[in-house]
Amino acid sequence: MYPFFIFFIKGKVIYMKTAAAYIRVSTHMQEELSPDAQKRLLLEYAKKNHMILPKEFIYVDKGISGKKASKRPAFMEMISRAKQKPAPFEAILVWKFSRFARNQEESIVYKSMLRNKCGIEVISITENIGGDIYGGLIERIIEWMDEFYSIRLAEDVTRGMTENALRGNFQASPALGYKVDQKGKPPVIVPDQAEIVRLIFDKYTGSTMGFYEIARYLNSLGLKTRNGGEFEARGVRYIIQNPIYKGYLRWNRSDANSKKIKDKSEWIIRKGNFEAIIPEETWNLANERLEREYHPRGGVAISMRRHWLSGLVKCSACGATLSTSVQKDSRYGRTYISFQCYRYLKGKCSSNHRISEKKLVPLILNALQEDMGKSYIEYEYAPATSLSSDTRLCEEQMQKLELKEKRIKEAYLDGVDTLEEYKENKKLLEKERAVLEEKLKSRPAESEPVNMPGRIRGVYDIVSSEKYSTEEKHAAITSVVSKIVFDRENREISIHYYA
Repeated sequence: MYPFFIFFIKGKVIYMKTAAAYIRVSTHMQEELSPDAQKRLLLEYAKKNHMILPKEFIYVDKGISGKKASKRPAFMEMISRAKQKPAPFEAILVWKFSRFARNQEESIVYKSMLRNKCGIEVISITENIGGDIYGGLIERIIEWMDEFYSIRLAEDVTRGMTENALRGNFQASPALGYKVDQKGKPPVIVPDQAEIVRLIFDKYTGSTMGFYEIARYLNSLGLKTRNGGEFEARGVRYIIQNPIYKGYLRWNRSDANSKKIKDKSEWIIRKGNFEAIIPEETWNLANERLEREYHPRGGVAISMRRHWLSGLVKCSACGATLSTSVQKDSRYGRTYISFQCYRYLKGKCSSNHRISEKKLVPLILNALQEDMGKSYIEYEYAPATSLSSDTRLCEEQMQKLELKEKRIKEAYLDGVDTLEEYKENKKLLEKERAVLEEKLKSRPAESEPVNMPGRIRGVYDIVSSEKYSTEEKHAAITSVVSKIVFDRENREISIHYYA
């Protein structure tokens, strides 16, 4: 605890108290002084009123709203210090009461706690309210006016941003694939990030890969998110859903405080004045699939939650996917899985293709067994756009590895790293290079023959075994099968392969 000092000035005893200072500047600075200006005035007040204001007791929150104390780290640190026994300071100085809080309820709670339990007074150096009963009333009025101003300011800001959104003006943090070169100007495309976005859409629209599989695939290539982290399924889903990639802006999607997604009727979606990364047709195709297959409450990829054939089997009449239905019999502890045409369930297809898992799986396993015994199987190559995206990204990662290798060598030669550290770093780079080289080799050229029966045999061993999980089986079969057409009337299966 800092002691108070006693001085004699012109025969009078002067007690010098130890004080703390709290400085806050929010994101909207229409009526606010800068942190330095507030600090200068607080130091002048402390000196004039015979207070000691140590440097370590000056707490500053920059660019932070005063609505919630929990979101102000310096404020919470000051409150924590104030609770110590004995209290290290006897007063907290603020430029205005609005700097302490703009939420009247929190202001009353913290001021009461400081005054009654800690013996610490909160003093506004510009609002002299006095120490009598009327002073307390004036302080409450000031708190109410501060909160009212905060609410009105928030409404004005929201109104302005809404108008901005309706005009199609960009006013958010740029998503992966974009950057803002100049404040107030439309975002521009970041080429290497845009390639990642295109690859995600290629995989989601051109194969049966789900969010989990795409995230793992991107991570296996060493690709990173906009913040430099690894990809996750929810991040891939967010990219697929974000209309910015087709050239549209989306605003008011979620609540600013709770982050809860609002009803779609409240969203504002407008054509933006910037370049799209994905054609609108491709974006719509991806989101049609997402709407069919994704169920957010479960939070798990369909291949993990339902069946390894989910998303693969198609109706022979209309071409739609056979959706998976899971029913549980609690009496006997049994689970029944069946498949039915998605469009038939919606009344858009007249052909009933309902079939149970117990009947469908043997049909598919028999077809796989028959095909892997053949000397030749017809197959298609994956779309060229997807292949070229993969190749470009792998080559870009290889170039980055060369730069990394150059840097670690320079660090060793400059004496920054030891020989052991250099060798360890080089080993890690060699592992990354081996993975990328394998990726580049794994996609055969169209002129190069593929041993499809052999690949089918490997897939069959996985999907027919009980040792593998639903997700592992799904990943295995989707590595060679693009779709399986089921003809219920003739009880026939047609498997379409790709390389």
